[in-house]
Amino acid sequence: MYIKKILLAVLLIGLVFAGLFANYVYGVMLVNNTSFNNEQAYIYIATNGTYTDVREQLKPLLKDIEKFDALAKQKKYITNIKAGRYIIKKGMSNNDIINSIRSKNIPLKLAFNNQPNLTALAGRISMQIEADSLKLVEAMNDEAFLARNSFTKATALGMYVPNSYEFFWNTSSIEFRERMLKEYSRFWNDSRKAKAKALGLTENEVITLASIVHEESKQAVEQPRIAGVYLNRLRIGMPLQADPTLKFSAYQLPEYQNVIIKRVLNVHKEIDSPYNTYMYAGLPPGLITMPDITAIDAVLNPETHSYFYFAADASKLGYHKFAKTLSQHNANAREYQRYLSAQGINK
Repeated sequence: MYIKKILLAVLLIGLVFAGLFANYVYGVMLVNNTSFNNEQAYIYIATNGTYTDVREQLKPLLKDIEKFDALAKQKKYITNIKAGRYIIKKGMSNNDIINSIRSKNIPLKLAFNNQPNLTALAGRISMQIEADSLKLVEAMNDEAFLARNSFTKATALGMYVPNSYEFFWNTSSIEFRERMLKEYSRFWNDSRKAKAKALGLTENEVITLASIVHEESKQAVEQPRIAGVYLNRLRIGMPLQADPTLKFSAYQLPEYQNVIIKRVLNVHKEIDSPYNTYMYAGLPPGLITMPDITAIDAVLNPETHSYFYFAADASKLGYHKFAKTLSQHNANAREYQRYLSAQGINK
């Protein structure tokens, strides 16, 4: 009888401890441990990030960080940190959170357009993924990479086709560059390549001309007509005489830094630059800005016509008047110049 009582007491004590342990495990592993009011929150774990880094981000999001620490140690997460962007949903337990940040790296939508140069593009990209702008600029300008893929520093911006793409946050500068090269190759499908060949232009030349078309007009409906004007000029060896290239040439000079040119003047036509299409015939060495896809496709699908000139339309701002003769063009240009003068725009 005495032994039975001892065994019963031991059993009861064991059950109590088992219950306490089960309750502790339940509290640590399975109970809601989030403290934020939104439906979800994100944490960003850098490449070579440590548990301390993760903990600092989680601390304001959790009710009890010590319980999270205990389970993270038990599940060996502390020594198995993975870089990436991870989601924490309202009501998650510690176990759910660890499972999420251990293996469920969430991609994001990365977008860019209308970037004037690689430095600006790198700045835009670095705001969206882990890679910093300096590393991105270095990767984008790598001469061996450019030469290997038929680019120069003047045409390198054309490799980055403006659009939205899915990326992991912890993408490196090299990984970003290599992915964009693949997207560029995908963009230049057989159809686009055939159209460029029919025009007698390389892919880089198409994008260079598209950058001028894009700067001339943001109206997709008239971009094919503008592209047709420039292609007509190229066919007969006439200089492009594109005002946006004069602005680009000026902006490379110290005296035009932090200056916005609102009116192209004769003095701008005297700037000796390979981008000055009044001074030098043919296409400039490279892009003057990042063109939209609509401008690229406008060059590849130009309107067929007999126009050789166009000038901004003072009666319909943002659009242009087209002309077949120089005399008609001069009349259109004078009308727009009078409009600028009336607005007090002199430079």
